[in-house]
Amino acid sequence: MKSPAELPEKVGGDNALLLLDRAMILQQLASSGRETSTKTYSWASRDLEIADKQVEVLDLSRGAMDDIGKYLFSDATGPYKAPTYEKLMINTMNMINYLARGDLNGAKVEARRLAVMQKFIDAHEGRGASLSGPGSYLAGFAFEKSGDASEALRYYDEALQYGHYPSLADAVSRLSKDGGYRSPRLTEIAREATGDKGSAPDDSADLLVVFGFGRVPAKIARRVPIGLALTLVSGALSPNDEAKANYLAAQGLVTWVNFPELGHAHGQYGTPGFALDGSWQELEGALSVDEEAKRAWDDAKGTVVASAITRLIARVATGEVVRQTTGGGVVGALLSLGTQATLTAVDTPDTRSWSTLPARIAIGRVRVPAGKHYIDLEARGVRRRRSVTLAPGGWALLNLTVLR
Repeated sequence: MKSPAELPEKVGGDNALLLLDRAMILQQLASSGRETSTKTYSWASRDLEIADKQVEVLDLSRGAMDDIGKYLFSDATGPYKAPTYEKLMINTMNMINYLARGDLNGAKVEARRLAVMQKFIDAHEGRGASLSGPGSYLAGFAFEKSGDASEALRYYDEALQYGHYPSLADAVSRLSKDGGYRSPRLTEIAREATGDKGSAPDDSADLLVVFGFGRVPAKIARRVPIGLALTLVSGALSPNDEAKANYLAAQGLVTWVNFPELGHAHGQYGTPGFALDGSWQELEGALSVDEEAKRAWDDAKGTVVASAITRLIARVATGEVVRQTTGGGVVGALLSLGTQATLTAVDTPDTRSWSTLPARIAIGRVRVPAGKHYIDLEARGVRRRRSVTLAPGGWALLNLTVLR
């Protein structure tokens, strides 16, 4: 592909990951002001939407060992299966693309897709649910600005379940006059709008700022002796497989187990900030995507390693069949070892991942008088100045993505 306007002939497999990575690079370019932002954000949206349809969800629950075994090992050329937190972030990052160019309808479509994924997580006990905060906030903002108060309140309630967003106090207070959705969380935060500052004038405008910076940990291949691998498994192996694995470990032979795990995040440290007309503002709802991803992966690690051990047992069993069919003896033993070595060599963990997903996300929101304003955005040493003119009751979303 010679330009971001082009798509690969086939959008599945590794190309789906290529589109995910390119989408975030395009978002970074659009947010930096180095490219025509509207068109570049549009290309980023298109790439995320296409990839979203191609990327399947990997069930990391303890009952999904066959699924994990198939898609994490020796299947790197097959469809990429993403952990649930990556699927959540596809819709979240695409809402940023739509809102940055003022497209509320597109943002609401992504909000509904996010809701579907959230229901999947609830039904399948998936990991990474706490990553819903920023996505639910953005979804609520899209419905608020579209005039759907009840739906906006529902999403804001979900956002408050996972993060603290003081800026929602005024919005929830205003929306509660028209929307019928209620919850204890919304009631509590609406009380904050009755403080000394009071609610903002109805003819003021909303400015929403979203930062994404750093990169999440990449997957790396790990190879350890079976004895060590068994210490990483906690009740994930069947009694029969556990007995076989312990038998292999007791033989004194170095039998290797291959599995993927997460490496280290990049550039997650640092504090972003933004200034409105020269006055620095507070950020909120900072989300450590890298830490949540690590927590979700660690939670499933026992199942991942158990699947790797199960595959190792299958390799040994295959080698034993070869030994028996060749009459045993030295030749049979050598052929058995050769078969096991060959299967071990091709049993390579799938280390594919969405490598350009930001490690951290932070949100800032302020009510401002209608008119022209200057905003300075800063993250990871990158600083950009923007100007925006807001009509009474209007809104704008400004984004800065720094993938380093």
